[in-house]
Amino acid sequence: MQRTRIVLLAADGLQSKDIATRLGVGRVQVSRWRERYAQLRFAGIERDLPRGAPPIKVDVARLVELTTQSKPAAATHWSTRKMAATLGVSAASVSRHWRASGLKPHLVRGFKVSRDPKFIEKLEDIVGLYMSPPENALVLCCFDPSQVQALDRTLPGLPLKKGRAGTLTHDTKRNGTATLFAALNVLNGTVIGQCQQRHRHVEWRKFLKKIDRETPMDKTLHLIADNYATHKHPVVQDWLAKHPRFIMHFTPTSASWLSHVSNCRLS
Repeated sequence: MQRTRIVLLAADGLQSKDIATRLGVGRVQVSRWRERYAQLRFAGIERDLPRGAPPIKVDVARLVELTTQSKPAAATHWSTRKMAATLGVSAASVSRHWRASGLKPHLVRGFKVSRDPKFIEKLEDIVGLYMSPPENALVLCCFDPSQVQALDRTLPGLPLKKGRAGTLTHDTKRNGTATLFAALNVLNGTVIGQCQQRHRHVEWRKFLKKIDRETPMDKTLHLIADNYATHKHPVVQDWLAKHPRFIMHFTPTSASWLSHVSNCRLS
């Protein structure tokens, strides 16, 4: 090792210029290693001195605490730069420790807790229909959003052709609102749909009649719907009593996500 030979030759009484000539190195280098050995002994020549500023250690516990328990001033969530300025570290270090801790302060997920006293009973009933549907029966998930805007483009678009994409105007014109009634067949994904102008028990009963016409008469129909008052109107109840093959299953309050059709895009 070169620096060890420098120390050994110095111990033999050679001057720095003679050591430099013998080993083919500069006098400054010889003087530096002799000085370090004189000050620190073997530890001074064992390794090079660290270059640049010493690394800054991140207080991970404080980083996690600030991220999860506080918010920066005039902001909705922490960013890497704001957190880095607060802790006196680099933004890359903050990002690295956030990934290691599984923290994503820029993401927020909404939730809603159902307060239905029969939540478990209704949940098991509907999930049971999905997992083990009754024999000789159809399971239909019903969806009837109201006030759906009927929009159209202000000008007709141009069709797709070679060298040009199809075009659509960025603005639309309104044609009032409509109510969409849809029933998704859980077995094969087919949809029975109908658009009507209003959303009353009268329109709901019309849709039930449409389902009655378009499904095999020898099948029992299990309909999954939400707790909208229209579905439980006395007129509707009387109609259902006269058509016993219709069996209604209502989702718990604030849990319409249990209906498959609520999570699908209908075209």
